[in-house]
Amino acid sequence: MKTIVKSVKGTRDFYPDEMAKRQWIYGHLKTVSESFGYQQYDGPCLETLELYAAKSGEELVKEQSFVFNDRGGDLITLRPELTPSLARMIAEKQNELVFPARWWSYGPFWRYERPQRGRTREFFQWNIDLIGSDSVESDAELAAVACSFMRSVGLSPEQVKLRYNDRQLMDQAFSELGIDSESKSALLRLVDRIDKLPADVWEEKVLGLGLDQRQLTALKSLLADVNLWQRSERLVKFVSLMRSMGQVEYLEYDPRTIRGLDYYTGIVFEAYDVNQEFRAILGGGHYGNLVGDVGGDPLPGVGFAMGDVVVQLVLEHFGLIPDMKTETETIFVTVFDDQTNPESLRIASDLRLAGFKVVTALGTEKLGKQLKFADRIRASKALVIGPDELAKEEVMVKDLQTHSQSSVPRAQLVSFLRNE
Repeated sequence: MKTIVKSVKGTRDFYPDEMAKRQWIYGHLKTVSESFGYQQYDGPCLETLELYAAKSGEELVKEQSFVFNDRGGDLITLRPELTPSLARMIAEKQNELVFPARWWSYGPFWRYERPQRGRTREFFQWNIDLIGSDSVESDAELAAVACSFMRSVGLSPEQVKLRYNDRQLMDQAFSELGIDSESKSALLRLVDRIDKLPADVWEEKVLGLGLDQRQLTALKSLLADVNLWQRSERLVKFVSLMRSMGQVEYLEYDPRTIRGLDYYTGIVFEAYDVNQEFRAILGGGHYGNLVGDVGGDPLPGVGFAMGDVVVQLVLEHFGLIPDMKTETETIFVTVFDDQTNPESLRIASDLRLAGFKVVTALGTEKLGKQLKFADRIRASKALVIGPDELAKEEVMVKDLQTHSQSSVPRAQLVSFLRNE
């Protein structure tokens, strides 16, 4: 027996039923994005490593990117995220664009990580950003987009929560604890990893930044304060705006929500299932300088990203993805014999021009075998054009769900199928 060549570790094969699930999720995020007035865009899958060194954290650049030298000797990477590409694209046409700009995208990304539940090396990701506004209203709008998507796919506030925080609030709180500016960035990254490290290891790393035991105790108390958000005017207004948009029930304040990437400067948020059985469903936040590091004039904005792997796991966990194996609206056109084959092909072509999805039989196998095949591909109807139908200028329409059949005049076939 021959050995089948294996796929690359951390990638997935999308057979039709799995592809249907991906497209179902895509359909919802597309509808939600456009309902808020966002325009679709995309960038290249290959970028220079220099771009990510300018915009992303050190871990993403050095440990998680697929990097290689091109034939010219330049360091190239498969894109691990889209925000740096967005920054470059905005910078290149900054004087031509109308701001605030509302853009969204969906495409493949790659990160060199250990494959595990909810994490692959190749994944598809929804990216959505509002660029050119520094207002709390922009933060609330993107959070509302996230909540609207969750509502759209059937995820209720009892099943998922959008955890939020403000990095400016945390920066101020760190200062009040006597933590110096040089340690704050590293401490933010450690807070972002608090649930990923054993408590003793996390505490050791915090102390390694130069904090003393008193500061560590105060920090732990700070990170447990679920009312801390009330000290931030921005967060108070953010919650009020979310209430006005009918999305406040999804919100849950968590002072440990930080987001690990360096470019976030304000309100940040992440969505989780309530029991946190899975990784974050989506995450994003406010950035104060989108394009300055890539050569443009500084622009504020807010955005988030959602990978397809975790959200599908969560949706399947709650039984929210519809059965992709149900019948389709495909029409199957049989071929009775060589004499009737030209008319079968003409009918199939006419139906496609009328907007129907049509599959035709290839050859003149026995009619029973053709109908069995139509059943297996889950076609909704099968058309039979035999010598009798050809002579009467009719088509036999077999409904493969109800097992009923009707003789339909050839001239009325399109209208009959549309009204079924």
